[in-house]
Amino acid sequence: MEARVMDMKLEVVVVPVSDVGRAKDFYTGLGWRLDADFEAGPDFRVVQVTPPGSPASVIFGTSVTDQAPGSARGLQLIVDDIAAARTELRAKGADPSEVFHDAGGVFHHAGTDARVPGPAPDRGSYGSFLSFEDPDGNGWILQEVTARRPGRLDPSVTAFSSTDDLASALRRAAAAHGEHEARTGEEDANWPDWYAAYMVSEQAGTEPPK
Repeated sequence: MEARVMDMKLEVVVVPVSDVGRAKDFYTGLGWRLDADFEAGPDFRVVQVTPPGSPASVIFGTSVTDQAPGSARGLQLIVDDIAAARTELRAKGADPSEVFHDAGGVFHHAGTDARVPGPAPDRGSYGSFLSFEDPDGNGWILQEVTARRPGRLDPSVTAFSSTDDLASALRRAAAAHGEHEARTGEEDANWPDWYAAYMVSEQAGTEPPK
């Protein structure tokens, strides 16, 4: 009998900052949900914020980490439209980089090494990035993911993190279904089943419906 493998869900990332109020204003200004702002005297304060649609939160404050302010790098967020995300970040006060892809084509190099301007040539899932920093210089990366690779998610557990996430998945399913009907040359009366199968397969990285 196999031993049970316990779920371990990434819940919190701690980000080192020098000015808690400034960091709070920055992150909530981006539209991140304020979950907590707890203060116990002048030497201990904890602020928790959560990016829209994220199951994991970010904590910063006073006496919550011994890391140097601004030393966090490679904090990564996933979006389904990198260009729209850049526009939104600029509108909300961040200073994002231009969209780029990596010369290696798999992930992004450290710092700004091997950045090639513009999205991935085929606009393939996982291939396009941008970066931005908070006021202390903590570095964030956005990566565009529109379809998961096989094995990345359990196809028996399909979930969408927000109404926008679900709406984007429906739009992609609608476009794919239109191509499906064009191939078959007939209207598909069972389109709800096709949509559902497509959305599950896209998220799990499995074979889409024919």
